[in-house]
Amino acid sequence: MESIYLVAAFWFLAAVLSTALASRLKISIALMEIVVGCVIGFAAFKLGYFDKLSLQADWLKFCTGLGAMLLTFLAGAELNPDAMKAKLKEVSVIGLIGFAAPFTGCAFMAYYLIGWNLQASLLCGIALSTTSMAVVYSVMLEYGFNKTEFGKGILGACFVNDLGTVIALGLIFAPFTYKTIIFIATTIFLIFTIQPVTDCLIRRYAHKTAAIRAK
Repeated sequence: MESIYLVAAFWFLAAVLSTALASRLKISIALMEIVVGCVIGFAAFKLGYFDKLSLQADWLKFCTGLGAMLLTFLAGAELNPDAMKAKLKEVSVIGLIGFAAPFTGCAFMAYYLIGWNLQASLLCGIALSTTSMAVVYSVMLEYGFNKTEFGKGILGACFVNDLGTVIALGLIFAPFTYKTIIFIATTIFLIFTIQPVTDCLIRRYAHKTAAIRAK
């Protein structure tokens, strides 16, 4: 148990160090955190401390995944549907080009120049065409762009880009079975039911000590 707290304290120290370096070098905190994390991971791998830093630990993967989903949720909450409708054309064009251009270019380079097989090349194109919604939102929040029309347009384009990545990944690699049909049907059902259910829960429990809005 003590080792978990020690590792957690180390990563919090790395986060504080990233903040200090970002402030000193005038670089975005989110990008500096990625750089520091990569440097620590590389050093741990070379020095043989990879396992001691719990880089593959389930609890650390859970925390990082939960943090990424929370940031993506917060980024989505920043988007105003009316602003998206007003910028639908530019958001769609930027998002689709932001996905299609890297996907096509990287896939062709991997297949024709590097000599990878077709599936590996397509996976390379998908991996390098996506954007990190969590990083983009963190940078927007840090500089206050999330409140501007420009920032909302960038966030909207990121969602279109990520949507293209998910669709391409599913169409190319996911097996289509009866589970796929169940998933699509459940998704459509939840799209139309989650908001009314959430609104009902908030009306009944939002102002009580349960703090259901956060949950």
